[in-house]
Amino acid sequence: MNANSSSSNRPSQTSSFKLVAVFLLLALCTVTMMPSAWSQETAATPPSEGTEGGSASTAGMQAAAGLSTLLYLPLKLAFAIGGGVVGGLAYAFSGGNEQAAKSIWTTSLYGTYIITPDHLEGNRPIRFLGVADANDAPAPAPAPAPEPIR
Repeated sequence: MNANSSSSNRPSQTSSFKLVAVFLLLALCTVTMMPSAWSQETAATPPSEGTEGGSASTAGMQAAAGLSTLLYLPLKLAFAIGGGVVGGLAYAFSGGNEQAAKSIWTTSLYGTYIITPDHLEGNRPIRFLGVADANDAPAPAPAPAPEPIR
């Protein structure tokens, strides 16, 4: 009887172990990918302050940016992967219309993936939806010719 009860617990232990492993891997990736700007400040500090290693507010902003990225990145990645698939389907079902696929791909694949302290301070916008480059934008349609006066 004990052999049966221990084998039924094994799948739940394995799945919880996998969940913890994935979470730790995601946390490790986020920490290692964060910009190494802990000791850099945008404004020059006066010599009297002499804070080596950055200030507490800088470290707090970095931590907040890392936590925000942990929450934001999975949503953005899921949206981008879904947009990639839908754009491919749009390309296939539109008979190879590349412009139809690109409009979906641009919106879903471009944008902000990692939140930085500049985003949290309002210096840079967070763009969940991508914006096309000016070079990639289609040329405007020519204006229709005016009708002659009768």
